[in-house]
Amino acid sequence: MEKTNLLAYDGTVIYYGKIMPLEKADYYLEALLNNVSWKQDEAVIFGRHILTKRKVAWYGDHDFEYTYSNITKQALPWTKDLLELKSIAEQETGESYNSCLLNLYHRGDEGMAWHSDGEKDLKKNGAIGSMSFGAERKFSFKHKRSKETMSLLLEHGSILVMKDDTQTHWLHRLPPTKKIMTPRVNLTFRTIIR
Repeated sequence: MEKTNLLAYDGTVIYYGKIMPLEKADYYLEALLNNVSWKQDEAVIFGRHILTKRKVAWYGDHDFEYTYSNITKQALPWTKDLLELKSIAEQETGESYNSCLLNLYHRGDEGMAWHSDGEKDLKKNGAIGSMSFGAERKFSFKHKRSKETMSLLLEHGSILVMKDDTQTHWLHRLPPTKKIMTPRVNLTFRTIIR
């Protein structure tokens, strides 16, 4: 079935919705919560070193280095579950990925500010496959020039793809909310250029 681009212009965002049965999504949520090498995310902002509540992990085909927020991470080797999820993401989206940045948001009050993924290590205009497990959260886009916004709800066991020149023209964020008390795990499959 042909999927619709959610952006009116200057990029491509496709939401595939739930791509697996509930039992399978529940299984992966538990596995990811318990079997991933989670660490508090670090950033250097205006010369200050900070730790976020949100936790992250970085996996890949090789021991890729990936730098964002002035911190460099080294990729860990894939786990069995992450390789399965990478394969599912590739089959669903028709894209290929060689790495994955995982985010663990413990509750709704943990989010992500407006940003775009334009790091030099990433393939230019490459696809980023964003797979969600756990709490359903709102995800928003804002055009850098026109300030037009668009939001959607990311469901448990779903995938969304951002590609083409989306990162050049659009910001995205995960707005915090006080209403959600359960965790969300987000996998962002990417292509790193060595």
